[in-house]
Amino acid sequence: MKEEIRALCKEKNAVIFAHYYTRPEIQEIADFIGDSLALAQQATRVQADILVMCGVHFMGETMKILCPDKKVLIPDMNAGCSLADSCKAADLAAFKAQHPDHMVVSYVNTSADVKALTDVVVTSSNAKKIVDQLPKDAKIIFGPDHNLGSYINSVTGRNMLLWNGACHVHSRFSLEALLKLKAENPGVEVLAHPECKAPILAQSDVIGSTKALLEHTIQSPAKRFIIATESGILFEMQRACPDKEFIPVPPEVTEGIGCSCNECEYMRMNTLEKVYACLKNEAPEMIVSKETAEKAVSSIQRMLEMS
Repeated sequence: MKEEIRALCKEKNAVIFAHYYTRPEIQEIADFIGDSLALAQQATRVQADILVMCGVHFMGETMKILCPDKKVLIPDMNAGCSLADSCKAADLAAFKAQHPDHMVVSYVNTSADVKALTDVVVTSSNAKKIVDQLPKDAKIIFGPDHNLGSYINSVTGRNMLLWNGACHVHSRFSLEALLKLKAENPGVEVLAHPECKAPILAQSDVIGSTKALLEHTIQSPAKRFIIATESGILFEMQRACPDKEFIPVPPEVTEGIGCSCNECEYMRMNTLEKVYACLKNEAPEMIVSKETAEKAVSSIQRMLEMS
């Protein structure tokens, strides 16, 4: 299957992009692995006719917005995102109408329609930097991730109005389990994504984006780490640091489709069979209306200018 996929890529001048949270076998056949925005930016630099985004729906949209002249495929259109789904464009539009003096800062984990209502997009890695550049007296709506927004408020001294959304994976880490792991592994650093709840972050030594956490494990002389983020990143951490040990923080309860740990079931909807089928059939194709794309791209471009 992997050989067939690579043969189709060569035949059709296609490039495969995979998010850190996808299955190991998906990451193995990808041309590029990274977080959602980095992959979309990389897509603008490749010479390809077809871009295959192995991730979730909003990532395919972002890639299409930045690469309007390329065919963007996504292996499964049903691969959604609990965080993006927690903020519908119509609801945000109504909320904006109730707070007309507020600007909107949206996390990249949002739909194209929400980005079209946004003044500036941010990622977990650049959110603080961008919010720090906004006028001190600016009134800000931050969404949709309440946990990330709360963390950014705490490190910037802002009082942004937070949308009540969350990532179902990062919100379910068990504080009790984390404290137990820390007691069993004294001195071992805890690495956490800022989408985690505040009690988890309070027990963490390093807080950062998925890429930042990966880079920390590579650069650190330490040999063991406790990890509080989606477990797909453990594959890349282990591949980059085969001599190190990564201990995942378990969830409060077992959720999802066949999940026994903190896995995003939407990311796991990307399979080799679906990648092969979408390349062979050149479908499903991501389509974003010209009107929405033109509005959404300005909020992304502003972020890039401020990063």
